[in-house]
Amino acid sequence: MQETMVVAVPSMGDTGMDSERSGHFGHCDYFTIVNVKDGAVQDVRLVKNVEHKEGGCLVPVNLLAAEGVTVLIVAGMGARPLIGFNNVGIDVYFDDKTPNVGDVVEHLLGGRLAQMNPQQVCGGH
Repeated sequence: MQETMVVAVPSMGDTGMDSERSGHFGHCDYFTIVNVKDGAVQDVRLVKNVEHKEGGCLVPVNLLAAEGVTVLIVAGMGARPLIGFNNVGIDVYFDDKTPNVGDVVEHLLGGRLAQMNPQQVCGGH
């Protein structure tokens, strides 16, 4: 795992690390962005998700890439955005059990999450 990371977690609500993690990245209210250095959270900020229309699954890819994100933790996404994130150098990790942003970030920092693989994508994207 990198010494410095910019982690994004799709979130419902605007309470940062206390927010509920969204079940699907494309339908979240916000992305909670967590700057991590040497395994410790440095700061947290929110980025409002932008609406994307049909075929626009790469809109969030471009948004998060522009925000300097290096790691994304999701509970679900389609194949097209997964490929898009891989193409821009954002590592995508999978967790569909942990309901809280802060807890899912702790799982990542503790090495308890695996990178998402193509067999875990949602259909129809």
